[in-house]
Amino acid sequence: MRCWYMGLINQQVTNFVKIRSYPHCFMNTHELWQATLGELELKLSKAHFTTWFRNTFIVDYENHQVVVGVPNTFTKAWLEKKYHKDILNALQNITEQPLKGLGYQVETRPVEPKAIVFESEKQAAIAPEPQQAYEVAESLGFTTADQASGGTKPSSLNKNYTFNSFVVGKQNELAYAAAQAVAAHPGGIYNPVFVYGDVGLGKTHLLQAVGHHIKKQNPNANVLYASCEHFTNDFIQAVRSGRAKEFKDRYRTVDLLLIDDIQFITGKEGTQEEFFHTFNALHQENKQIVISSDRPPKAIAALEKRLLSRLEWGMLVDIGAPDLETRIAILQIKCQKRGIELTRDILHYVASNISSNVRELEGALNKIVAYHQFKNLDATLETVTPIVDGFDLNTIKKTVSPKHIIQTVAEYFDIDISDVLGKSREKRLAFPRQIIMFLLREEMSISYPSIGQELGGRDHTTAMHAYTKIQRVLKEDDQLKRDLDLIKQKMYSG
Repeated sequence: MRCWYMGLINQQVTNFVKIRSYPHCFMNTHELWQATLGELELKLSKAHFTTWFRNTFIVDYENHQVVVGVPNTFTKAWLEKKYHKDILNALQNITEQPLKGLGYQVETRPVEPKAIVFESEKQAAIAPEPQQAYEVAESLGFTTADQASGGTKPSSLNKNYTFNSFVVGKQNELAYAAAQAVAAHPGGIYNPVFVYGDVGLGKTHLLQAVGHHIKKQNPNANVLYASCEHFTNDFIQAVRSGRAKEFKDRYRTVDLLLIDDIQFITGKEGTQEEFFHTFNALHQENKQIVISSDRPPKAIAALEKRLLSRLEWGMLVDIGAPDLETRIAILQIKCQKRGIELTRDILHYVASNISSNVRELEGALNKIVAYHQFKNLDATLETVTPIVDGFDLNTIKKTVSPKHIIQTVAEYFDIDISDVLGKSREKRLAFPRQIIMFLLREEMSISYPSIGQELGGRDHTTAMHAYTKIQRVLKEDDQLKRDLDLIKQKMYSG
């Protein structure tokens, strides 16, 4: 098997690695399955991956035959029917060995990992030394933020994201104060700090401002900023390449860990477990952790309870949309930085009509500047008004249809549309069907008889019962709330 040591730098850097031959490459069954799950996780939806691969493991690997343990007969049948080929391909990609057989058996408890030795005459790519790897990465134009696990340098910070450039208003003053507090006293009582809010409100700015402040106070401080996606990719590459120790050394020896958009950890069991242990290791050493998300911890779907409790240990602060005065101040600062002059009336008009987040505000400003530079015109309220009026990102919501809702829910629960519209009353079909009926009524205000027709000609009383049931369960079932949130995000995504 090739032991590809890809963790140090981007895939393009592998063209520079040294080559030498190894007769053996060692791995145990647990590591093999974690690497396989890493490949599957990239191909499947979060809901499907979580549903069908939870509590699975390799029972045995002998003579190029793999036996996968599953928690119940239903999962066994589903993997055999739906994912057998995907699992087989992923295993063969990891081992680079043809498998003679792949089977499944019901096992309630994981077995002890079994060592595997792969015989191969293939050459293995050996990564350059860390410093050489960074030099190669930099020569290709990558920054340290683009590098994967295995390195020793922290990820880079955006030089513009400092406390001085952050505009404070009523909706973000608590988050700003919390960020300043941990920057002044890292590892203190506010650990972790969990900042949440909608997109474009300054969460990333605050995280990196903490990093800049700590680096300014102590240039030798080990500060690492990474998005959740970057952390996940680092982990997958580390497992695949046998560099788990280097991954742990990188993330667990920092003085400050900044993790952005943690909501994307949902459904990634392996990543959640690794982050859990990383969190514990840093917290026990009084190292500061700052995390951002677009929602509070309790609203992150499929989040392990033990990890949820960790995220709520410290301080939770939310960021709301900036008020009118703050939006005007933001525009003024951005104009000053670019050497642009806009009248107070223009700034007020732009800020009054674009209110959801800072990114849209800056996008509108960029559009205004570009238009007037291209036309060689001075900006006036009359020339700016049609530009702002056409910038309606605040109100755009993708138009949905009954067909789109049915398709979205079917994909989320990994079932066929024909089965949803069919007559079967299996629980795995009945519940998603009820959710579809609820969404058709709630999101589109469709009449009960029409809902029944959309779902294969069912009686209107069935639709009424489904709507009432989901509405009732929603009041006490947090998991259902999270499922509906994810389904709606998918429905309305552009």
